[in-house]
Amino acid sequence: MTHNCIHWFRKGLRLHDNPALVSALRDCKDLYPVFVLDPHLYNSDHMGINRWRFLVGCLHDLDCSLRKLKSRLFVLRGHPEDVFPELFKKWDVTKLTYEYDTEPYSLSRDGKVTELAERHGVEVVYKISHTLYDMDRVIEENNGKAPLTYNRMQAILKSLGPPKKPVPAPTLEDMNEIKTPYTENHEEEYGIPPLGELCEDTAAPGEEKFPGGEEEALRRLDEHMKRTAWVCKFEKPQTSPNSLSPSTTVLSPYVTFGCLSARTFWWRLAGGYQGNKHSSPPVSLHGQLLWREFYYAASVGIPNFNKMVGNPVCTQVDWDSNPELLAAWREARTGFPFIDAIMTQLRQEGWIHHLARHAVACFLTRGDLWINWEEGQKVFEKLLLDGDWALNAGNWLWLSASAFFHQFFRVYSPVAFGKKTDKNGDYINVQQAAGCIVGKDYPQPIVKHEEIHKKNIQRMKLAYAKRSSDAAVSPNKKQGMTENIRLNLFIFQCLLWKKQFNVFYHFCLFLTGLKRKASSVADLLQSKGKKK
Repeated sequence: MTHNCIHWFRKGLRLHDNPALVSALRDCKDLYPVFVLDPHLYNSDHMGINRWRFLVGCLHDLDCSLRKLKSRLFVLRGHPEDVFPELFKKWDVTKLTYEYDTEPYSLSRDGKVTELAERHGVEVVYKISHTLYDMDRVIEENNGKAPLTYNRMQAILKSLGPPKKPVPAPTLEDMNEIKTPYTENHEEEYGIPPLGELCEDTAAPGEEKFPGGEEEALRRLDEHMKRTAWVCKFEKPQTSPNSLSPSTTVLSPYVTFGCLSARTFWWRLAGGYQGNKHSSPPVSLHGQLLWREFYYAASVGIPNFNKMVGNPVCTQVDWDSNPELLAAWREARTGFPFIDAIMTQLRQEGWIHHLARHAVACFLTRGDLWINWEEGQKVFEKLLLDGDWALNAGNWLWLSASAFFHQFFRVYSPVAFGKKTDKNGDYINVQQAAGCIVGKDYPQPIVKHEEIHKKNIQRMKLAYAKRSSDAAVSPNKKQGMTENIRLNLFIFQCLLWKKQFNVFYHFCLFLTGLKRKASSVADLLQSKGKKK
């Protein structure tokens, strides 16, 4: 039997390592590569101008690659459950293929489309290729629960063995007996909309430092893989958050949009590591891909993963609601040059280093402004090119010390942290040359960090203590998590005791010194008396 097949492109905007596309070509007569601009995902709340531009670049690149295979990309607008029934009828479709997506909305959407397809007699085939592993299999291996530590995740993945090898991209030979019916007015009916038509942001975008598309992704991967020594020595914490040019690969946007297969990336790294001494997870490049798997597994296994309320692993914190402070943070008006430079780079380029993300996230939440991490999550989702749903939520949970990371007493200084890797202040700007006067052209700091972060540590301590007491009376709470929280509260108390002991110790030294001086004076007077 031959099929009229739709391959539905979503995140996997590539031809290489696309097993669902390969499945579409099997016994296929007519192929329709489709991309749907779903208003639930592609709107001004979720997409800033840089993300729109990256997506448009991805789609043009994909269409160009398909043309080389004598095919074309069909771009449509609307809710998929409305779009596909019409296409099933219009093109007499018998098969639908797509790459599996684990996001809650995507699972709901795909369920609706699959049900509609079955009603129309359309076979549905999906393949897992956006992640290295099948997340359901990972959770099954962990007794039906999401792994809550990186070490546990590593142990599970080790038991599952290495990721599958990537599949080759289709060739002209593979398309030999397959055609894509398209007409001369294809551009008018199914063409890629221009950026100005898609994006409501009227501001002209800045320099495009990271063009979208599979061709660019593979080019960048090739360039990095030529630097074998750098790849092998790579350790993420040793890279700089405020270097003027990226100190990491910046391949994350390409993996997020699926221009670059995570499996292709993994196995290219494995080839570079072979026969060479190299760094290891969690800090290595392999380790970065495993962090991605960790958060994906957590997002699948934990309800309400991107929210505080209803999220069983998230500490419930009485965050403040302060629109003025939130706007100052979002618009780079905090009065802290390091924080504002990071937020400016984010808005202009759509990418910032992971340690820079740590700094601004800590500042917004537990460090200084005490604003709910969900607000920061929304900003990152809109502005980051690599604004991946699972990773974005997971990292905000971590950086706000709401889940996964519990050492809330470790706070990034918005001043000292930036100075560590940028002693001359090259990243933040040239104040004198710009004629910038603090308090006039640039705002004063909106908070006093040295005071507020101490107050916030105490507030976080109370939130942890409440969670610990709630868990003690609720048998449904995870015991291991409770013990972890208690352990960190104990560590925090030990640090306070240490600080108090140091004060007491130095006071004792002071008293000892006074006693010695008094004794010396007494001895001196006594010796003088004897002489007399």
